[in-house]
Amino acid sequence: MKRNTEIRYIAIEGVIGAGKTSLAKKLKNYLNAKLILEQFKHNPFLEKFYDNRRRYAFQTQMFFLINRYKQQEEIKQGDIFNNYIIADYIFEKDRIFAYLNLQSDELKLYESIYPLLAKNVVKPDLVIYLQSKIDRLMYNIKKRGREIEKNITRSYIEELSEAYNNFFFMYNSTPLLIVNSSEIDFINNEKDFEELYNQIFRSDRAIVEYFNPEPLKDI
Repeated sequence: MKRNTEIRYIAIEGVIGAGKTSLAKKLKNYLNAKLILEQFKHNPFLEKFYDNRRRYAFQTQMFFLINRYKQQEEIKQGDIFNNYIIADYIFEKDRIFAYLNLQSDELKLYESIYPLLAKNVVKPDLVIYLQSKIDRLMYNIKKRGREIEKNITRSYIEELSEAYNNFFFMYNSTPLLIVNSSEIDFINNEKDFEELYNQIFRSDRAIVEYFNPEPLKDI
């Protein structure tokens, strides 16, 4: 499989359940890359947030903001043992959740801090947005059965999906590959993965590309 040597740092995004971490891990193995995974399990407020969004939104958000920034510092320092870096999020995603979940006074405080951190963050060479249907997202969330996600509601996933779509409709910070992940199984189907891999490392890509594979027969 061919590689575009200009692409070294790839970040994968998408709504909860879209397959970000699974794709990141698979690419890491193929590329022998340094892997940066979002540390959601370390957030002591996250499970409480899914149970009571209003009460725990600010604590959850601020923990993620600081934790994500610390991880981004690792990327900035580089790694002499790996030519590639794969992350299962972009730093800008933090604002998607902030504007979706924080109250106005909380948002003002958040916005006084976020720009100070964001200016030091290294931008990816390519962002992959895994765009998926709500039914597929809910299916994936239920199938993986994480205890911390047991109280996630369909309405929250719908809100989040709309927020992500709006964000990436306006996104122009880096090259972007939008993938219809409802219709691809890049984990269990090697042909699907190879097609996606080739899309990622195309040498003739535009700033924004769309990859819309043939529909899967079954979820």
